[in-house]
Amino acid sequence: MPLSHPRRSALSEQVIAALRTQITSGEWPVGSRIPTEPELVGQLGVARNTVREAVRALAHNGLLDIRQGSGTYVVATSELAGVMHRRFADADPRHIAELRAALESSAAKLAAERRTEKDLKQLDALLLRREEAWESGDAEAFVAADSTFHLAVVAASHNDVMTAMYADLGEVLRDWLREDVGEELTPETYMDHSRLVDAIRVGAAETAAAEAAAYPMLCRPGRFTASDG
Repeated sequence: MPLSHPRRSALSEQVIAALRTQITSGEWPVGSRIPTEPELVGQLGVARNTVREAVRALAHNGLLDIRQGSGTYVVATSELAGVMHRRFADADPRHIAELRAALESSAAKLAAERRTEKDLKQLDALLLRREEAWESGDAEAFVAADSTFHLAVVAASHNDVMTAMYADLGEVLRDWLREDVGEELTPETYMDHSRLVDAIRVGAAETAAAEAAAYPMLCRPGRFTASDG
């Protein structure tokens, strides 16, 4: 439905808010290309310059990436996530692995103590989706499914601050996983996560923590050498 037409500055803020909602709601997921400028003009019922200004503002805040000749893509779901992505884009991969291990281990331990039946059903469903993505051979689909599964583990901790922080680091962690998995799925990059879910299910907090901590450091044999630290 076209937006109302208040004064220009307020209208621009209204368009920015509308586009941000599409991103944060998941309607435009990370990695997707947003509608073209003419399409947004038609959807929102505002001038081309207003749409352009809103897109540029969200690109400046780190949510969108304007790629000449290709389109505009979603790169983060919040301003903080955009900052995180820019700040850690060139970080040492081992340090990212260690951060992921620390966060997921703590979250898995809490999840084993606090999970609900709804959490377990979600984890079972996402674990199955992860397996299906692996079987498909589509590396990007697997990265998305694996990332969604791990976020659900963190969410099952019922620690809102930890979950929000992990979500804001989401694209940083996905970049790390893409590099680790590579363009083709191979047996040495596969990690079975069923033991993690089982530990959470039965409330085995220490086992869940150990399982979660091990995954990031074991993904690709030989990736980290003794000289790395």
